[in-house]
Amino acid sequence: MSTTRPYSPGDRGPESEAAVADAPEGPAPAAAVGQGRQVRRLSLNGASGIVPLARDFARQALQAWGWLPAAGADQRAAAEDVLLVVSELVTNACLHAEGPDELWLSSDAKVLRIEVSDRGAGQPAPRTPHRAGRPGGHGMFIVQRLCLDWGVVRTPGVSGKTVWAELSAPV
Repeated sequence: MSTTRPYSPGDRGPESEAAVADAPEGPAPAAAVGQGRQVRRLSLNGASGIVPLARDFARQALQAWGWLPAAGADQRAAAEDVLLVVSELVTNACLHAEGPDELWLSSDAKVLRIEVSDRGAGQPAPRTPHRAGRPGGHGMFIVQRLCLDWGVVRTPGVSGKTVWAELSAPV
């Protein structure tokens, strides 16, 4: 389901700068794995090889948070879904929004949230009608199908946007 709500139902809204100022960009300490909400941030401004860089960053976060290596098929599928959604959101920012600025990942026991900020003015939406046989245009359809919810956040007076998506944590 697509949405234009800035945050999903029950979400705490945007994190304050103080709450994420110390969010690690590298692997989390072992003691932090599985405890409360965990946040990772990656600056993508001026980086090259952005999509593989974002996937590798997400894979490292999933390893630190205990999603990988996967214990079973369901957990492996959940991790692959996260990596695919990261790829799609970052690719869309590259193709349609002058490139991504940042990738945020946050996770608690129930939900993993992906946020990709960019400088673009466009509104992402699944192509309708969706035609599986046509090349291209499947990114937001994939996001819509794999995620619990997704949306766009815009800050008044600031160019750009943040596209967010949420997936269930593996059981």
